[in-house]
Amino acid sequence: MANYLILDCIKSGKRGHVSFHTPGHKGGGGLSSVLRICGEDVTELSYTDDLSSPSGPIAVAQSDIAMIAGAKRAYITTDGSTSGVMAMMYAVHGRGGKIIVPRNSHKSVWNACKLMGIEPVIVQGEERDGVMLPPAASQVATLAANDPDIIGMIAVSPDYYGNISPLEKYAEVLHGAGKVLLVDGAHGAHLAFEEGRRGYAGNYADIWVESAHKSLPALTQGAAVFLNDLCLEEGLREGLSLFRTTSPSFPIMASVEFAYKYVSERPQLIEGAKAAVAAFREKYPDYRFYPSADWTKLCLDCAPLSADSRKVGALIEKRGIYAEFADGRYLVFYLSPATRASDLKALGAALSWALKQRGVRSSYVPRKKMPNPARTYSYLYALRQPSEYVSLDASVGRMSAENVGLMPPCIPVVAAGEIIGADAVEALKSGAHTFGLTEGKIKVVVKK
Repeated sequence: MANYLILDCIKSGKRGHVSFHTPGHKGGGGLSSVLRICGEDVTELSYTDDLSSPSGPIAVAQSDIAMIAGAKRAYITTDGSTSGVMAMMYAVHGRGGKIIVPRNSHKSVWNACKLMGIEPVIVQGEERDGVMLPPAASQVATLAANDPDIIGMIAVSPDYYGNISPLEKYAEVLHGAGKVLLVDGAHGAHLAFEEGRRGYAGNYADIWVESAHKSLPALTQGAAVFLNDLCLEEGLREGLSLFRTTSPSFPIMASVEFAYKYVSERPQLIEGAKAAVAAFREKYPDYRFYPSADWTKLCLDCAPLSADSRKVGALIEKRGIYAEFADGRYLVFYLSPATRASDLKALGAALSWALKQRGVRSSYVPRKKMPNPARTYSYLYALRQPSEYVSLDASVGRMSAENVGLMPPCIPVVAAGEIIGADAVEALKSGAHTFGLTEGKIKVVVKK
């Protein structure tokens, strides 16, 4: 049976604990009557250890997590994967001025480039069934071979729809050229427990980050950064000291340790969840799903049903069923080892009901293919230039001064430095939710 070291240490001090330290609820303060976790919500004390310089239970817990994940080092974060992405980008930022960035990268990657003055070399994969695929290894090889200023690549794997990047091929290309492979594996913590760790970032990456809270039984914001290339250790530690909070949540830390250890000792959890998903698919053979390589991403394709996935999602919420997101075509459900057969049974009943409601089956509007805009100046150049806001219609032919895109799944339609085309404007107008627009206007570089 696993030793949950962080949990044990914060529980050990509860009895007779009189708080003259932070947090301000003091283990009660009225908050404990509505939030039972208050008793475990403590700070750095003589018996709890210190995440910024661990030497006790946190240090041992991180070592245990590293062993489970097959890494040389592991570092817990309580800021989600965002601080981890920032830290690993910091760890490599002095090795060159550019890094290969897939277009569907998380906003933290773009922000890290902005903060650290790294030029993102944007690479865009093909589309399959309306979903952007990871870039081909040949694209990465061409970029890496032609530009000695490229540090390496930060890949996204798995992505929002369950596509797993060809990490083995990326690693072969990049390592052969003396470059690094970083992986934003926020959605892939569970892959550490697949047979042979199939598709797992840790098999190939120099540094990678995982949001344990996304696909393991951990509290929101619970994540970990993993390291395999010890030459990057000093830079990564410094990056973590810059970007992690100085007031980490002990319950979140404890939940990260718990998640990795609990699932590693109970392979039947994943086996049971997978079996339940297989049974669900068999029960509803008329439903078409996006061919995800990751079993935890169940993406119902509503196009063959002639239904707008957003309408279907809103209807099933009336039955108490909540999806991760709907993008118009796909209704995306995120699963985990904690998913139960009864949950999927409820989902099936809710979908059957929703698809019978008036008007749903005639609501689908096909989406346009994601534009691949032209670029005349760099991302960093565009961010530094004088800018102004113009209407979307007036922006055609202008250079974007920031990233603008669709939500979900938060992919830039146009990145800073790219030229805004009519197809990009049409895509932005068609989206129910966007990011990067201000009162419907887009920020562009002022003409000289």
